[in-house]
Amino acid sequence: MTDTHESPPGSSLPEIISKPAHRALAGAGIVSLEQLNTITEAELLKLHGMGPKGIRILRQALADKGLDFAK
Repeated sequence: MTDTHESPPGSSLPEIISKPAHRALAGAGIVSLEQLNTITEAELLKLHGMGPKGIRILRQALADKGLDFAK
């Protein structure tokens, strides 16, 4: 069984991200990878439902687009 969630239409977040991580991002108003440029990894880890695996998935997705988290 996998705990993944398909991103809603218009979202550029990875589809393999877990449901809790997706809900955490959605609750914070984040629906695109580009929005993560303004948020640090430490800030994301403070969101309930976001963990190290979610950060790794997002980091790779950002790198694939030539983007990164805020420093």
